[in-house]
Amino acid sequence: MSYTSASKVYKKNQIETASPKQLVVLLYEGAIKFIRLAELSVEKEDFNKVNTNLIKAQDIVTELMVSLNHQEGQNAIASELQSLYSFILSQLIQANLDKDQKKMSETRHLMSELLEAWASI
Repeated sequence: MSYTSASKVYKKNQIETASPKQLVVLLYEGAIKFIRLAELSVEKEDFNKVNTNLIKAQDIVTELMVSLNHQEGQNAIASELQSLYSFILSQLIQANLDKDQKKMSETRHLMSELLEAWASI
């Protein structure tokens, strides 16, 4: 089994056995990784990779948005997160259109803060 294949199997097992909290952490980590890859791709002027990685980050933020729990008692937190995710998503879209490394960095920083908050729960 090659390293790439073993890595994919490990990641698949990690996702399939993760708790809901761990899944959210994995999503944040993935979004941060893809935003960082997009930033590095801007430096290399590889705009196809910028686009690909930012779309992956956008997909993750969209998944986080649709998975929010809007049940009673959770509604205020879910609404705040919905607003924050909407902002991050719009920033990622604009960063992709403009290939704006500053917007990428700002959204990565926001996602890192959210990751820290989730990891500490």
